Amino acid sequence: MFTGIIEQTGTLVGLENRGGVRRITVEAPGLACQLREGDSLGVSGVCLTALDVNPTLFHADLAQETLDCTSLGALAPGAKVNLELPTAAGSPLGGHIVQGHVDGCGTMTALDPVIPESNPAFDRETTDWTLKVKVPEKVRPWMVHKGSVAVEGISLTIADFDGETITIAILPLTYWRTNLHTLATGAPVNVEADVLVKLALAQMQSEKKPHLELTEAWLVANGY
Repeated sequence: MFTGIIEQTGTLVGLENRGGVRRITVEAPGLACQLREGDSLGVSGVCLTALDVNPTLFHADLAQETLDCTSLGALAPGAKVNLELPTAAGSPLGGHIVQGHVDGCGTMTALDPVIPESNPAFDRETTDWTLKVKVPEKVRPWMVHKGSVAVEGISLTIADFDGETITIAILPLTYWRTNLHTLATGAPVNVEADVLVKLALAQMQSEKKPHLELTEAWLVANGY
């Protein structure tokens, strides 16, 4: 489990197709040295397994499902990825519960600085930003105003949702510490809905279904 608090970014330095999987090589000084072979970690919101670890690099295999359903399939050498180690039991939950199981690949439609009317000559290093992401149709029922969402593995809060696109306020720290500042309009981004919202919605839907009443007539009609 993760919390969506990105520890650092890494740089994709290698891609290799290996039969049914694609192996990526990520340069991550400072984080790779904490990994052991077989450890899990979050890579732009996708839970992967670290392979062939050394003090500055790690490798990971991407199955076809991962390539098809996440933004990792569009990576090219030089791309920045967000990295997070699993949350240890008892650690503070700084963001929200992030499983690393991406629900769908959204599209970044805007990432604009918030320019104060009183100061048009804003400082890009300290300004807030507004992120807009068009989310896949299957993910939209889980988008909740003021609820949590993970975008590229980052724990964020939904400021607005028009039924198709979520709007999120991005702090300067988040903008510069993650891969957001490297993404262009139209970029695919990983979206994972809050698992608590998903569970709550599933429970509500199950309660709407009529409860099955076992009767002799029902048993006979169904061959019992």
